[in-house]
Amino acid sequence: MPDDRIGLWLIGAKGGVATTMMTGLAALRRGAIEPVGLVTALDPFTRLDLVDFADIVVGGHDIRAGGLGDEARRMWTESRAITPELLDGAADFFAEVEARLRPGTIVAAGDRIQSLADARTAAVVETPRQAIDRVRADIEHFQKAERLAHVVVVNVASTEPPPALPIPKDFAEVEPLLNDAAKCPLPASSLYFLAAAEAGASYVNFTPSTGATPACLQQVAIERKIAHAGCDGKTGETLLKSVLAPMFAARHLEVMSWVGHNIFGNMDGKVLDDPRNKAAKVRSKDHLLASILGYPPQTHVSIEYIQSLGDWKTAWDHIHFRGFLGTPMTLQFTWQGCDSILAAPLVLDLVRLVERGRRAGEYGALEWLACFFKSPVNVAEQDFSRQVTLLDAWATAHAAPGGGPPPSVP
Repeated sequence: MPDDRIGLWLIGAKGGVATTMMTGLAALRRGAIEPVGLVTALDPFTRLDLVDFADIVVGGHDIRAGGLGDEARRMWTESRAITPELLDGAADFFAEVEARLRPGTIVAAGDRIQSLADARTAAVVETPRQAIDRVRADIEHFQKAERLAHVVVVNVASTEPPPALPIPKDFAEVEPLLNDAAKCPLPASSLYFLAAAEAGASYVNFTPSTGATPACLQQVAIERKIAHAGCDGKTGETLLKSVLAPMFAARHLEVMSWVGHNIFGNMDGKVLDDPRNKAAKVRSKDHLLASILGYPPQTHVSIEYIQSLGDWKTAWDHIHFRGFLGTPMTLQFTWQGCDSILAAPLVLDLVRLVERGRRAGEYGALEWLACFFKSPVNVAEQDFSRQVTLLDAWATAHAAPGGGPPPSVP
């Protein structure tokens, strides 16, 4: 019989977010670090009976060559973000996970991501349906071999381009197209979601990629009772926008323009150097201001790949606003953070919370997790404080004796 351990299956397992998360998970298990950056280390989440760090088993897919330890060590050699001691302490953990990794799919992933694939992965020719079946089998084998109570699949891969074809709202129209790569409208991230759903696994989309967002795939999640959350983790500049924009709205200050320039040098930055991939990210970062303010100011978001920066991301924002008597004023800020360091603990939070939500009988889009994402599925509210209130209310209700229903979603 399965025990109480759960699986964390990573799409993009060799990337910076994934390997940083693994380094942190290994350190948390042995008590080498404090849980700084983990929301679930705070009350009331500590009273939710969340899965313990020692009971999370990691595996995943990736399309690139190279070892996990080598990829993780880039966070020191290129970014000076994780100390060698912590990386050395995770060596055995990396070796265990390495044995569980499987080749991902490049079907409908876009030219830039396909160019990153190793020779073995690039040589595989498969239809979307064959890719789904193969990925599903990998997840099912992982769950059975490791005797896991449940698996949560988390997409932390690089951002793919937006879909080139319109996606029908009814999955019955999509399903026959899965046998023809040229006609299938679903990108790779959505194929991974379908594989997870068919394996009975929960799904978290930490990227701006399409994932489970189309109506036809949310239909699949409901029919199969799959819990999912996403999309696009909110860790830096957009997090600040979701905190600062409500201030302007509450004080009735008119934001005339908001310009943000972003530079970073990790693998995601390299992929986003392709205009098609960048389009998905810009759209995710740029939509929340009109929602919060109630009107669309002039906006501009730029994202540039600067190789020398490694995993360090810098954002410069210029906000031009108008106050009493029509007087124009400005607010400017600079945000510099290590991209993977900001994201990794949130991945662990989401795995623990999604698994807890599923245990409570919830499925479909878990809307109370909106505060973790730039583009939360089925949630219009973008004010960070209101999103956090929604999360706290859910946690408080379920931490109490007997639990309780989740709060209503705005």
